[in-house]
Amino acid sequence: MELILKQDVENLGFKDDVVIVKNGYGRNFLIPTGQAVLATSSAKKVLAENLKQRAYKEAKLIADANKIAETIKGYEIKIASKAGGDKLFGSVNNINLAESIAKSGTTIDKKFIKVVGGSVKRLGKYQASVRLHREVVVDINFEVVAEK
Repeated sequence: MELILKQDVENLGFKDDVVIVKNGYGRNFLIPTGQAVLATSSAKKVLAENLKQRAYKEAKLIADANKIAETIKGYEIKIASKAGGDKLFGSVNNINLAESIAKSGTTIDKKFIKVVGGSVKRLGKYQASVRLHREVVVDINFEVVAEK
């Protein structure tokens, strides 16, 4: 089944992508929840016209995302957490990382941050990827230190 996505769908595609999915997934989940529409010939023509009109706006968004990416790369992020030895009491995840980046001066939604390896449960240096735009993904390094 060929569908046009109306919004970003995790592990499937981004808004306005034409994707092929199994019939049940499209008919029972994507279309009823409003995340996709059938990719008929008329819907594809409308999509092509919308994409053409959006190309200029998209270039500006990519430029802004690249500017933010350069700013984020310059940050030295240290997250203080309670620890016993080198193990943390709890864990550090994308929410904590988003808060630390916000303290540095740039607000990024937590859902666009992915910590490599999932939650961090030990002290040390780690890496995360931040998706600022569909074409702009930046890897940032952060360090988890013991709270004093």
